[in-house]
Amino acid sequence: MPAAVERIHAWLEAHENKLISYTQDLLRIPTIEAEPLPGAPFGAANRQALDVVLGWARSSGMRAVDMEGYCGYAEFGSGSAQIASFGHIDVVPVGPGWKHDPFGAEIDGDYLYARGAVDDKGPTVASFFALCAIHECFPDLGVTFRQFFGCNEESGFHCIEHYAAREPAPSFGIAPDSGWPLYYAEKGILNLELTVPLFGQKMQLRSAEGGQRPNIVIDSASAHVGVLPEARATVEQALADAWDRNVTYAWEGNELGLFAIGKASHGSRPFGGDSAAIRLFRFLTEIAPDEDKPVYDALMDLTQLGGAGLGIAGADEPSRDLTNNLGIVKTEAGALQLLFNIRYPVTWTSDDIVRRCRAHLAELPLSATLATSRDAPPLYFPLEHPLVGIIIDAYEAETGERKKPGAMGGGTYARAIANTVSIGTGWEGDGEAHETDERVKVAHLLRMSKIYARILHDLALAAKNP
Repeated sequence: MPAAVERIHAWLEAHENKLISYTQDLLRIPTIEAEPLPGAPFGAANRQALDVVLGWARSSGMRAVDMEGYCGYAEFGSGSAQIASFGHIDVVPVGPGWKHDPFGAEIDGDYLYARGAVDDKGPTVASFFALCAIHECFPDLGVTFRQFFGCNEESGFHCIEHYAAREPAPSFGIAPDSGWPLYYAEKGILNLELTVPLFGQKMQLRSAEGGQRPNIVIDSASAHVGVLPEARATVEQALADAWDRNVTYAWEGNELGLFAIGKASHGSRPFGGDSAAIRLFRFLTEIAPDEDKPVYDALMDLTQLGGAGLGIAGADEPSRDLTNNLGIVKTEAGALQLLFNIRYPVTWTSDDIVRRCRAHLAELPLSATLATSRDAPPLYFPLEHPLVGIIIDAYEAETGERKKPGAMGGGTYARAIANTVSIGTGWEGDGEAHETDERVKVAHLLRMSKIYARILHDLALAAKNP
């Protein structure tokens, strides 16, 4: 190991307890987007967290920049070349079913539990400490280093857009928010919004609700249907035979209320969760009278995880299959609103998807109208790009493992900033992003920080001596 890297690692080892303590402090702030306030466009908690991390930067002797509460960064060094790490300090909502306080930052056994432990507060603090180590050991390597702190990654990317419109792109950038050693391909992200008038002849859909964010698998959902008297016996018999014990129901006169529970997961991996909305729609199909089954079946079909029910299934070689997550279900103005979070292959365009979806919807018994909201184009880095090779080599030097870059459906800051790729955040045993009881192994914080430091150091040398 080069002497410079040994020195940086020794500093990190000596400050491991501080790394853990800082991580816990940040995890205890409930940085879920809330109502905007002056100087706090994403709410008071996100403002508080930004003040905390910028305070760390100042106390470490770095320059701290607050960009109107949207985001901020810590900076040191000199030179025209810039090496940057992009992390975010906001988190997705919590949802039910936690065994640990989601903002308690409790250490239980070998693990630290909290929302944001792996996505993305733990890795962001580990990255900041990597830069602290470089700053303490080599305060001027002839390049400028930055640690970015974003406040709106999970619900809009407005933070990174604000930054990108005002600051130059780095010479090399990393976003610690994916898998090892890096992800060279990130699928496109498109939200499809379907509006379906409430339907049904003998079993009339009156409402359905569920979901917190488009990029989370729905973990609880409810619906109400009105059942005509002549169909009640048929529906009651179907209820007696229905198999899904994750769906409960109760009658109020001739209205049937249903409630389903599932398991949350990141919307880029809908197969990693258990959608309560899918359970609910399947249950409704099972109990519907024959006259209504086709339309309820079409509704359930829309939720297919590969997108076939929307007419958009497919794959490419770099990034594999398209995925479809029904993230929001709600009822407004006599219509069912369905928001699907689509992660599409890197060689596709959103226009292709919309065209195919419209053609498919026209053939269904549902009278659905289609709109789009978020459209984040794919990211695709050639494997021969120097940034890719440097990260692969640095990861191998630190771990002894030569790994191929991966492709994913998740979206990171890398797609919003030129010359930037996403890199890993944990290992086997750590929890999945957006899941209940999110966790990171305590020892992995230091391990991540050492690898980040090696990557940032090596990128600095490459940028200085191209």
